[in-house]
Amino acid sequence: MSNDGHQEGGFAVAAERLLVPLSDTVTVRQTVGYAVQSGLENSDELDIHLVVALPHEADLPESQQHTEAASELLSKARSWAQEDAGSRPVTIETALLGTDEYLFGPRDFADTFNDYADEHGIDQVVLDPEYQPGATAQMLQSIERELERVGLAYDEAPVERPARHERLVGDGTERFDRLFAMFWISYGFYLVLGDPTYWFDLVTGAAVAGIVSVSLAQITFTFPLDRVQSPIRTIRFAFYVPYLLWEIVKSNLAISLVILRPSMPIEPTMTRVNARVRSGLPLLALANSITLTPGTLVVRADDQRLLVHTLIPSAREGLFDGDLERAIRFVFYGRESAAIPTPRERGDTEIIRGDDQ
Repeated sequence: MSNDGHQEGGFAVAAERLLVPLSDTVTVRQTVGYAVQSGLENSDELDIHLVVALPHEADLPESQQHTEAASELLSKARSWAQEDAGSRPVTIETALLGTDEYLFGPRDFADTFNDYADEHGIDQVVLDPEYQPGATAQMLQSIERELERVGLAYDEAPVERPARHERLVGDGTERFDRLFAMFWISYGFYLVLGDPTYWFDLVTGAAVAGIVSVSLAQITFTFPLDRVQSPIRTIRFAFYVPYLLWEIVKSNLAISLVILRPSMPIEPTMTRVNARVRSGLPLLALANSITLTPGTLVVRADDQRLLVHTLIPSAREGLFDGDLERAIRFVFYGRESAAIPTPRERGDTEIIRGDDQ
């Protein structure tokens, strides 16, 4: 954390304190400029805190790269703020948040911002309308709603947003990569459920996979497919499929034994698990894997928080042991990223005994 202090007449001037969360968006420069200008209009002196909140990436190989990018963004934002302030009295502080904790979704980010605001006496948050925490984590729920929940005042910067036609059209090669990947994922899953030796399943599977890829490829893959990592992930996924089938078989046997017992020792329970995978395709794969395993059903996925109905105690314990989560992390992030504490060890599990709605 660094500071640029200012005093007038031998005593400190009362300053307005603003918190500006940053992410690498097309409007971040405008947001910093608006925060400086609006802050100086409302007070004789401005104390502006520029922060980057990192999503949980500490155990991923690319975490250092994300941290370096965040530090570079803070350095640029500091220069922007100094440029916009000119000779006017402005104190600039920068900080990286979330380096020693798990941050997943708007609720965690809002809580972190609130803690920082309480610690530094922040008056208000200036929010970039395009704000996205980290390089790949996306806000699936409203950050504004969570800031209201914690009672933290915010002001959305009135920025000019560029047209987004390129996000729909995209680069031709990138679009083809996404369509190609979505087609083979869908086709392979269809054949696993059907008969890969029967011509009718081969034809209908290709037709269904084509429809799915055209309809959902741009939605499912919210990040560019890495040309090196994608084939590696495909190989790891090939190892994951037999493992998932084995887990399905084991769960089927456990459920069958319960059904055959006259006492029917079932314990229907609603549980919440904070999964340590990113939003998007990894979370989708984990949620579907849990649902495919008899005895567990994902009722809702709210960012990385999964609301899961478990039928028997062994199914709940298996969920808390996090075997499927580690397997999914292996598929998408590699072997090193699979070596993490279980949800039970992390304290990321909760039995809620029914829907929390």
